[in-house]
Amino acid sequence: MFIDQVRIEAKAGDGGNGAISFRREKYVAAGGPDGGDGGHGGNVIVRVDPGSNTLLAFRYKRKFVAGRGGDGSGDKFHGANGEDAVILVPPGTLIRQADTRAVIHDMSENDGEDFILCRGGRGGWGNRHFATPTRQIPLFAKNGTRGEHKEVELELKMLADVGLIGFPSVGKSSLLARISAAKPKVADYHFTTLSPNLGVVSVGGESGFVAADIPGLIEGASEGAGLGHAFLRHIDRCRLLLHLVDIACLEYRDPVEDIQTINRELAKYSEELAKRPQIIVANKKDLMDPERVDIPAFEAFVRENGWELFYVSAVTGEGIQDLVHHVAARLRELPPMTVYPGETDDADAYVGGGKETEIRYEDGKYIVEGEWLFNLMGQINFDNYESLNYFQRVLRKSGVFEALEERGCEDGDTVSIYDFEFDFVK
Repeated sequence: MFIDQVRIEAKAGDGGNGAISFRREKYVAAGGPDGGDGGHGGNVIVRVDPGSNTLLAFRYKRKFVAGRGGDGSGDKFHGANGEDAVILVPPGTLIRQADTRAVIHDMSENDGEDFILCRGGRGGWGNRHFATPTRQIPLFAKNGTRGEHKEVELELKMLADVGLIGFPSVGKSSLLARISAAKPKVADYHFTTLSPNLGVVSVGGESGFVAADIPGLIEGASEGAGLGHAFLRHIDRCRLLLHLVDIACLEYRDPVEDIQTINRELAKYSEELAKRPQIIVANKKDLMDPERVDIPAFEAFVRENGWELFYVSAVTGEGIQDLVHHVAARLRELPPMTVYPGETDDADAYVGGGKETEIRYEDGKYIVEGEWLFNLMGQINFDNYESLNYFQRVLRKSGVFEALEERGCEDGDTVSIYDFEFDFVK
């Protein structure tokens, strides 16, 4: 089974909590606070698996959760960092936002280096960080922040330099088998190939290119007919298209009409793709019958559109080497493979990095919420006077009190921040 599009859920680990602890040791008069910091939560990392060419591994596993950071402890002991969760994907996988389908990252960028999809929460500080000359016994510490949580879509766009396109049974799989070590299924009926096949084509020495056999293109493919609608995305990255036609006309189709039909489908799917360089490959030359096809008219049509033309036979090998060497030469002149730029702001990836605050009036009280506020609440000891003073200073400096006044909050009104309620005082 070939799977090239899947939706998954990823959750980074929460940061561990800082510890409230004091050094107590015999004959040591002033031990002081020694609470250790919490460990950082594990990241969710996406990594390229070079040996994979399908998203089949995600058929049964759709949720990936990284480890939580360990809590700090006394004697300044730091909590353990959470274990990363690694997601292995095939080369060429796009990571998109599930709701907007905006590109988050292209796993072919920077040679497919690891990408942090969800960042783990930061570990909280132990109480030793809050000791000052005037606050020598801090009875509060910081909780760890929450790790990121995302629902994303993985979409595979194969990394191939050359795409083999054309109607069913024109010899795409036979050509791929002839020019590479790939072993696609070859048979004398339509839709023999049910999934894209990749083959590495050697041109001598260390040079070569990757070719992809794209199955199932027929009229209406862009609207869902045949198999082409599911696989058109796999030629998005191809720098050059080899457009195969059955020049022997064994099924009594007109090669000119076939080329026009396929190019109309490409244009409906993507105007940019339809403008991609093409080489017309007239296959089955060994069976060509001039009585079944008007060769001069066919060649004139190809010339009028500015395409190059090669006659080959994938069965006998005639013309194959000339085609392969010409393709390699053309690829050296063409721009590099398409890499899709990210459409989201990486700055948004950091947990608690912003100060976005929501204030609304409900049931006779002002409700204040925000991710940074949720993290702050976990760092406050509401039974400790100094910790409460710290909480009040943060709210004032961050502009929460000012925003409440702008919303009409007056002295004596009730303010609720994640179930912690107090009377507002200007």
